[in-house]
Amino acid sequence: MVYQNDKEKGHSTSPASSRHPVQEDSSDFTEADWELDRQARSNLGKIAGMAKDLHLTPHQYLVCVTCTYVLYIVFEMPSNLVLKKIGAHIAIPTMIVAWGTVSCLTGLVQNYHGLMAARLILGLCESGLFPGLVLYLSMFYRRHELQTRISLFFSAASLSGAFSGLLAAAILNLDGKGGQAGWRWIFYLEGLATVLFGFAMFFVFPRSPAHSRFLTAEQKAHIVRRLKLDSPAGVDSFEESFSWAECRKAFTSPHVILLFIALFGNGLTLYGFGYFTPTIVQTFGYSTIQTQLLTVPPFVLAFFLTMFNAWWSDRYGRRGLCSILMSLIAMVGYIMFYKSLSTAVRYVALFLAISAVYSTAPALVTWLPNNSAGHYRKATAVALGFISTNSGGIASTWLFPTTEGPEYRRASIVLISMTILIIVASTANLVYLRRENRRKAAVRASGKSDIDAASWATEGDRHAHYIYSY
Repeated sequence: MVYQNDKEKGHSTSPASSRHPVQEDSSDFTEADWELDRQARSNLGKIAGMAKDLHLTPHQYLVCVTCTYVLYIVFEMPSNLVLKKIGAHIAIPTMIVAWGTVSCLTGLVQNYHGLMAARLILGLCESGLFPGLVLYLSMFYRRHELQTRISLFFSAASLSGAFSGLLAAAILNLDGKGGQAGWRWIFYLEGLATVLFGFAMFFVFPRSPAHSRFLTAEQKAHIVRRLKLDSPAGVDSFEESFSWAECRKAFTSPHVILLFIALFGNGLTLYGFGYFTPTIVQTFGYSTIQTQLLTVPPFVLAFFLTMFNAWWSDRYGRRGLCSILMSLIAMVGYIMFYKSLSTAVRYVALFLAISAVYSTAPALVTWLPNNSAGHYRKATAVALGFISTNSGGIASTWLFPTTEGPEYRRASIVLISMTILIIVASTANLVYLRRENRRKAAVRASGKSDIDAASWATEGDRHAHYIYSY
């Protein structure tokens, strides 16, 4: 490992910048370097000592991170399309149990190939969870209520980002117990907790509102009546039969395509900053424990801003405006990060960027089921959104090497560019949906469109009486 001084790199001298190695030989990757890198790549990156024990090179490490996304992306669509057939009450708890089991068994891996296989299977098990939950929630809540509910479970991700590092640090105290390394205990215990939670969900997760065990007959009927208010023809999309034609309509809907573009940018920014936030804070020059503590507040703020944004968006029905405003806030954070090496400025930038990016994601995701009907068109649209988001996650893994800090110039430029992409795509979608609503209003005024079950089932969200949420 060769170290370049700041003068050679053309950077101003600072204590932070003098600590960063430039990789020449990937096999010469020391534990000190892994200390910076290990915290930068999602849950896998928090496993202290794993890279050294498994003799991973930096390239192998990134390949393992990427492996998680491969089958994740491949199976998101099939999983969402079969969710109704299997039943969410079976499919979602099964995914949780399988996911937790694979996570637990990851603690047994002994080499690079074993870890790569474990990450591939983990991605497969997790693939249908997030898109399935979004689709599932849309079966219980009306369109103007959905973002708050999606944000509640999505915000758990930001809170886990805040506290998972601290939990991992606590579990590492078990290092050596039972002859097992601390990083293996992290996989064992967190995986076991997930398995137990998944089994519990089999007993509480209803298939649909009508099948809920904890609601009275009157409450079930009330939920069904409310959901039909979003369908003037009284069509129950839950009873819809599968159709490839409905899936193709999602692929050809302009609003789905525009959100596919926006969600790629959001996925890249979300995973990008989320992955290497601890590494950025590490450049501030604090100890490992202080670094972990400093990463918590931005994610806590992200939780509160996400919930406020969801409440405001549901109340006023402004998905597009919320996405654009939050993206503008994130851009301010990225520009601050790009322009300054000051610790205070960069820490404030993390607050702005992380909280705004996490707030943008539920608004964009909610926009898909809000403007997609019936069931299989909606299932396809939601899956496409998550495929795009996780494709952005793959890109973020390779675009942000931890060895380029503390400036992260290239990463900042990419993040700013992707945020502009989100703003442009969201604005274009907003304009398109408003134009379509005006066109539909003209059709309704002309009396050329009737509300009947047959036309509603055939046309779905393209029906003249279906008003888009923008």
